[in-house]
Amino acid sequence: MPNLEEILIHNREFVQNKEYEQYKTSKFPQKKLVIVTCMDTRLTELLPKALNLKNGDAKIIKNAGAIITAPFGNIMRSILVALYELNAHEVLIIGHHECGMTGIDPDEVVSHMTARGIPDDVIHTLRHSGISLNRWLTGFDSVRESVENSVEIVRNHPLLPPGTPVHGLIIHPETGELEMVSEGRRQA
Repeated sequence: MPNLEEILIHNREFVQNKEYEQYKTSKFPQKKLVIVTCMDTRLTELLPKALNLKNGDAKIIKNAGAIITAPFGNIMRSILVALYELNAHEVLIIGHHECGMTGIDPDEVVSHMTARGIPDDVIHTLRHSGISLNRWLTGFDSVRESVENSVEIVRNHPLLPPGTPVHGLIIHPETGELEMVSEGRRQA
């Protein structure tokens, strides 16, 4: 059975049995946290448990590598919306050891794209229209440096509410152990 069909069958039963009731909360994070972390599958349940978070405690934003590269991109916009409109007051950037973005080779990603059917002329057109696929697809060599860079982008954002603590951490994807990279209260 295809995944989507399986999901829809489960969802009908979930709603009919009112299993959603145990997850009811408001849209405002009870612990007033906004977290940027990686989309790694190992963190789906581990990260909230390791941070003692339950449904409704935090706004969690996920992307590949927990990387913030653009001060006016989607991730930063989401952080600002959480801070200004959804009653969050504190930001955590949480990278992790053994991240798939560590050492990722943009040329290899592009070769995988062409192997899966993206025509070479599309890649060529993008590259010659000012889009730097190498920059866009680049990961990092050090998770610590990546977290530090993302923290600095948030801390130095001209629209960040003054005094907002922005912390940087690294989580181990097997044990959930947290390592402090940068404590934001000292900076706020």
